[in-house]
Amino acid sequence: MATMRDVARLAGVSVATVSFVVNDSKPVSPATRLRVESAMVELDFRRNAVARALASRRTRIIALLFPVLQHRLSDNAARFFTGAAEAAAELGYTVVLWPEPSDPDALREFTSDGLIDGVILMEVRLDDHRVDRLLAAGTPLTLIGRTRDPSGLDYVDVDFEGMVELSIDRLQALGHREFALLEEVERADLDGYGPVVRVQETFHAVCAARGLRARTLQCTPDPAGGRAIAATLQEEAPEVTAVLVLNDRAALGFVSELGRRGVSVPDDLSVVLVASTREVSEAADPALAVTLLPAAQLGRMGVETLVGRLDGTLGELRHELVMGAFLEGASLAPPPE
Repeated sequence: MATMRDVARLAGVSVATVSFVVNDSKPVSPATRLRVESAMVELDFRRNAVARALASRRTRIIALLFPVLQHRLSDNAARFFTGAAEAAAELGYTVVLWPEPSDPDALREFTSDGLIDGVILMEVRLDDHRVDRLLAAGTPLTLIGRTRDPSGLDYVDVDFEGMVELSIDRLQALGHREFALLEEVERADLDGYGPVVRVQETFHAVCAARGLRARTLQCTPDPAGGRAIAATLQEEAPEVTAVLVLNDRAALGFVSELGRRGVSVPDDLSVVLVASTREVSEAADPALAVTLLPAAQLGRMGVETLVGRLDGTLGELRHELVMGAFLEGASLAPPPE
């Protein structure tokens, strides 16, 4: 295995200069760096990650904090992780997934032992104690999501407000005026969860401003819950002609039960999935209209933001919202006469 001395001899520089390049510990001219890196490639020199971390006082490891006790590791979560890992690799960093424990002291221990350079916080609540703990510990962080007042924090997030308004736009243009929002049943451990709060508030605010009637329906996040709420909708709110769904796991049961009860999608009821995936949309019959959740893109943006802050290349605070594409599916039609 080639050594730094071998690289130095081939590149015509000192061993110290090779060390500066390998560990990013001191500036080296572009021409010299190119000679050293070319020699490293030619000799198949392998960087020693531990030695590099000791020399630079940086591990080049960043953590994705994901609260697995409150949120399942879904396909969407996997897309966040994949986008983050790809971006980190391109930037010379490694991402580790930290399934956040229920013990808040474990978070402090995890971030104070010097194993990570920074944290990307996921599944953010409006009032999120994790942000306060990380700031108190001096841990660099970026949010995928937003707190109630994120003015002093870097964040990237889904434009849930824009998704809801766009969905209502499409439905209202078809003539719908009786709306319902189908979401997951309230849970104490999800109190103040940003996406749910923002979708609820935007849905009711937009409908009120436009003189549209709106109601909220809730069910468990599974096909059985979807089937049950389809029965409730037909029995208690037969006037509703358009439904926005923020409950992926209930969506297929919901549509299936509607069909079993003789309610046609879209002839009798139009349905739009909010912040979901093409896979969920196409699993339904008919395929549902959907605003896509830009998960991989946000995972990538979260890493780029944190690395930019760590490397000193990011200037002003990053506050950016991203809205996924709207797919028409086959679940939209004018309301029945």
